[in-house]
Amino acid sequence: MLKIPDNCVEVVKHSRIVLEEESSKITFLNPKQIEVRKIRIDGCVIKEGIKCDYMIITIHNGYEYYIELKGSDVDHALKQIERTITLVSSNQQKITKHCFIISTRCPLASPKIQHLKIKFKKQYNANLIIKNILLEHTL
Repeated sequence: MLKIPDNCVEVVKHSRIVLEEESSKITFLNPKQIEVRKIRIDGCVIKEGIKCDYMIITIHNGYEYYIELKGSDVDHALKQIERTITLVSSNQQKITKHCFIISTRCPLASPKIQHLKIKFKKQYNANLIIKNILLEHTL
């Protein structure tokens, strides 16, 4: 497991935590203003190879959230999230994870995506959520 450098982490308690790149955006709603660690993965924790953009860890329960803000290559985004989990997750099988791919276009209901959701649940104890352009998720 990679050590996450302090300069890649921002501890926040905002009621809305917004992550965006180009036209893809995710907003985490945090009505109880719980403390979370917002971690810049791409270019900070992991500088080489494929990796997702961000990770959020809810401090009170240790849940891990992996976020990839993407154009249209969902297959590549999945590989980025998988590699990030293998490098930084404190426990690949036990800790509850939520993986988000926010893309500009994606075949949302395709059988392949349903298969991948099952694989992520079995292999990483992760819920895989793929949405177009914008998503709000309550922590």
